[in-house]
Amino acid sequence: MAEKNNELNRSLSSFQMEMIALGGTIGVGLFMGAASTIQWTGPSVILAYLLSGLVLYIVMRALGEMLYIDPEVGSFANYAKHYIHPAAGYLTVWANVIQWLMVGISETIAVGMYLDYWWPGIPTWVTGVVVLATLTAANLVTVKAYGSMEAWFSLIKVLTIVFMIILGFMVILLGVGNHGHPLGFSNLWSHGAFFAGGFKGFMFALSIVMTSYQAIELIGITAGEAKDPQTAIVKSIKSIVARILIFYVGSIFVIITIYPWNQLDQVGSPFVETFSRVGITAAAGIINFVMMTAAISALNSGLFSSSRMLYTLALNKEISPKFLKLSKRRVPEVAVLAMSAGILLGIVLNALLPLIWHDSSKIFVMVYSASTLPGMVPWFVILWSQIKFRKEHPEYLEGHPFKLAMSPISNYFAMFMLLITLVFMTINPDTQIPLLIGFLLLALVLVVYFVRHRNDAK
Repeated sequence: MAEKNNELNRSLSSFQMEMIALGGTIGVGLFMGAASTIQWTGPSVILAYLLSGLVLYIVMRALGEMLYIDPEVGSFANYAKHYIHPAAGYLTVWANVIQWLMVGISETIAVGMYLDYWWPGIPTWVTGVVVLATLTAANLVTVKAYGSMEAWFSLIKVLTIVFMIILGFMVILLGVGNHGHPLGFSNLWSHGAFFAGGFKGFMFALSIVMTSYQAIELIGITAGEAKDPQTAIVKSIKSIVARILIFYVGSIFVIITIYPWNQLDQVGSPFVETFSRVGITAAAGIINFVMMTAAISALNSGLFSSSRMLYTLALNKEISPKFLKLSKRRVPEVAVLAMSAGILLGIVLNALLPLIWHDSSKIFVMVYSASTLPGMVPWFVILWSQIKFRKEHPEYLEGHPFKLAMSPISNYFAMFMLLITLVFMTINPDTQIPLLIGFLLLALVLVVYFVRHRNDAK
């Protein structure tokens, strides 16, 4: 444990914990990526979201079981270090940093693109830098300020999705926006097979859907800065999984019920069209604002998460003790500034590369997608650590109010689903190179660890 003067401020409520996890998980992928997964597998994409949601539930209950006993900052990385191997803890921390560095760069540029909708004359890198500076300042002020900002960002996304689902069912059941003629549910089966792309198409879609849930484990990082951690953890995990499933499954269900799935590529944004259909003429502007908020929210969550992971590395004496430095408000300011500097460097490179290489945008997309494998590392270590946790501490399970059901069978099932998802990513041309990039980065992290610790065994 850290010394008293290195302890972070505990001021996050369970509501703020939930909103931080929602903010990281419900990003632009839901608003922009829905059409792609639907094209791969058709209406069965609903099952892909439900199956991924089951894996998500198992991971979060496994994490919650350990957090209830030992709520720590950067918890799952510390669990990996203790229950698996110090190298696993080191890998987990850096995987999270790599994931959020890539996502942070991408989301910052995305914010500039969305603002271009209203102010086309301003370079996207300028607006990206302004947003990054604002969020960095918010992260440096207090944890409570960060939590409040993230809660508002997430609330905007959540309300938009809920409103869209309600409007969608009004179209489906009441015929609103369709001259009073209810659409019904026939689009679910009237345009070809339910599994339109066969088993391979379903698995390709599953790999993208699975990654869209990443960042839900942020609760495991915020736990160390929560007021009354045990109560907050139980409340947050119980509600967060259900809410995300409702938002994801509900919105996708509405989309493929209203629009023939094989014509979605002609619709544009299904979210924009759903709002437009019921007479909301400013739909494009509304959704653009929400997507901008989603990008800011994901960047905000990424700054928080990755800075706490750098703090964890410093606690474990893997990087300079300077990263342990806290501000007067108990915020790891050096870690926050370091991640902001990394994202800023990415913004600069993204602005300069087109000047020397006109096809640099494809490289940028690949780097963003390369966060998929690093993002899965925390899930694997949570599932594995919880199995070892039970073996080492059976005494904790007596009277434990928040145990994972059917463990370790449920753990093995979830790990199998994650592994088979990665296998299909290796044969999908769209995900092969990003997966390889992520693998090489993680391999480099392990090489560095074992070089630094080559004398430990001796």
